Amino acid sequence: MLHRVDEAGRRHDLEPLVDAHEVFGRNERALHGAELHAFDIALEDGAKIRMRRHGNPDGVRLLLSHGNGFAADAYYPYWQHFLQRFDLLVFDFRNHGQNMPVVPSHHTYEQLNRDLDRVLQDVEYRLGGRPTAGLFHSMSARTAMKHAIENGWRWDALILFDPPNVPPPGHPAYATMAASEKRLIEWARQRRRYFAAVEELAGEYRQSRATVRWVEGAHELMARSVLHKRADGEGYELVCDPDNEAAIYAQAMTLNLWPNARQFGGPVKLIGCDPSMKGAATGLANQALGQEGGFDYSFVKGTGHLLQIEKPQECVRLTLEFLARCGLA
Repeated sequence: MLHRVDEAGRRHDLEPLVDAHEVFGRNERALHGAELHAFDIALEDGAKIRMRRHGNPDGVRLLLSHGNGFAADAYYPYWQHFLQRFDLLVFDFRNHGQNMPVVPSHHTYEQLNRDLDRVLQDVEYRLGGRPTAGLFHSMSARTAMKHAIENGWRWDALILFDPPNVPPPGHPAYATMAASEKRLIEWARQRRRYFAAVEELAGEYRQSRATVRWVEGAHELMARSVLHKRADGEGYELVCDPDNEAAIYAQAMTLNLWPNARQFGGPVKLIGCDPSMKGAATGLANQALGQEGGFDYSFVKGTGHLLQIEKPQECVRLTLEFLARCGLA
């Protein structure tokens, strides 16, 4: 059973629709057994994205993806709550999660933008058109914003969780975000790549100030989702090479992505982490973007950047409320 621990130390059951460890446990067949369908999407350079279809194939379609260095399976504490009602498509961006890393990596926002376009084309070709919303966090949220502005609106709604957009130089939030991105670049370049066992990385997540607030069970789930066995069989390594992770953090400084809600062709919900939390640079930036850009903006009190894994039920509530306003739930 997954739990959330509140600020007073009280544990609250999350009542999963199916048990997290049953679906994402040690037996990989359990993971695949939870899928209605899975297929590979070929990208322009030969890389592939593994798409997993869950939930209700007759429901409104939801596409869901993850943040930099993470993996979509590990957002299960959040997305499990959509399985009964929605046609849920879960995928990792290139060089992440269930995808085989490629060399050269082409690990840039320009490429991620083109990859998302290919994903949308392939899904519609294989599964047909239907009302569709995107649920994206961090790196994938920023990619979805860039895609919607540059490639055109392809959604019935977008819900963006804490996209780490950097405001223009001179903006009151610029220095804080620039310093945060610099710290992340340095951290990613130096982070540990190899692990003898999955539990070693899970333990690091439990100890980190940034990830300690995740619901119970999520630390091991994330570790299993971002690691794969080394080719020589000696332990595990990160699917997302730390150099690729650092490159995405670095590119944030040059994207010039600080849009107005009017630049999007449809409804967008912006959900940030708590701007009052210590070190919450993205929370402050999203609060400013929401107010200045005219977005439908909310934040989740008491959360850091991984808010969907810290307080999944509150994130689900905000998601369903917005989808309902858009006629999608």
